[in-house]
Amino acid sequence: MNKITETLLRIVSEYDGDFKGAFNIREDGLCAGRQSTDNIKIESKKDKPGLEIHIKPGTKGEKVFIPACVTRGNIDDLVYNDFFVGEGADVTIIAGCGVHSDDEEEARHNGIHRFFLEKGAHVLYTEKHVGTGSGTGAKRIDPVTEVNLAEDASLEMDTVQIRGVDSTVRKTTGTLAARAKLVVRERIMTDGYETAQTDFDVTLAGEDSGADLVSRSVARGHSHQIFNSCIRGENRCTGHSECDAILADEGTVSAAPALEASHVDAELIHEAAIGKIAGEQILKLRTLGLTEEEAEERIISGFLK
Repeated sequence: MNKITETLLRIVSEYDGDFKGAFNIREDGLCAGRQSTDNIKIESKKDKPGLEIHIKPGTKGEKVFIPACVTRGNIDDLVYNDFFVGEGADVTIIAGCGVHSDDEEEARHNGIHRFFLEKGAHVLYTEKHVGTGSGTGAKRIDPVTEVNLAEDASLEMDTVQIRGVDSTVRKTTGTLAARAKLVVRERIMTDGYETAQTDFDVTLAGEDSGADLVSRSVARGHSHQIFNSCIRGENRCTGHSECDAILADEGTVSAAPALEASHVDAELIHEAAIGKIAGEQILKLRTLGLTEEEAEERIISGFLK
C-alpha cells in the first residue's frame, strides 16, 4: 500500500494505521489488504472484478471496511461488490473512495454495489468521496447502488462528496418488501467547473414499506448539479424525497423530483428548494465579528453537517 493510499484512507474511512474488523483495501484496481472475521466473509468474485461479502444471520455491532483508492492517472477502476446480509444482522459498512492524480490523465473509480438484506437485517452504510492531487486530468467517481430489502429490513445510507471530484454520476435504485425502510442522507459540495448528478429510483412494493431520500448540496464557482428522484408507491407505503441546494458564485442546480402512485394508500411527498444564502444570516454572523467569507463558510458547514 503506497503513501497516497494511506492519505486517502484517512480522509474517506476510519483508518488510523489499521482497520478493526473485516476489511478489503482496493488500490489502483488491485487488493492491497484483506481480512475476514468469524461472522463476515470477504471473497473475490470469480467472474468479474469485485467482492462477495457474506454477513452471517444475527451478527451484531461489527464493521466492514471496503475503501477504494485510485492513486494516479490513466486508471479506470471498475468493481462489482455484492453484500449478502443475513436475517437479523445489524452491522456498519464503510465504503469510502479517493481519487488522486498528479498528471494529465483521467483517474476514475466506478463502484457497483448491490445489497441483499434478509428479513429484519439492518445496515448503516457510509461513503465519503474525495479528489486530490495537482494534475489536470479529470478525477471521476461514478457509484451505482442497488438495494434489495426483504421484510422488516432497513438500510441507512450516509454519503458525502467532500471536494475535488471533477465529475460524478451517482445512481441509487431500490426495491422494498413489506415494512422495509430505506433512508438516504446525501451531501455534495462542487466548485470550479465540477459536475454532479444524483439519480434516485425507489420502488415501494411491500405493504407499509417506506423511503426517506434527502439530498443537500452546495454549488460554487461555475459548477453544475442535477438532482433526479422517483419514488414509486405500489402498496400502502410512505415516501419522501427532498432536495435542498445552496447557490454560490455562478453555480447552477436543477432538480426534478417525481412521484408515481399505483395504490390508493400510497402516501408520497417531494420537496425541492434552491437558492442563495439569505443576507440576514450573513449579517447576523458579521455582527459577531466574522467576515463575510467566514460567515458564509460557517453557514455552509452547518448546512452540510
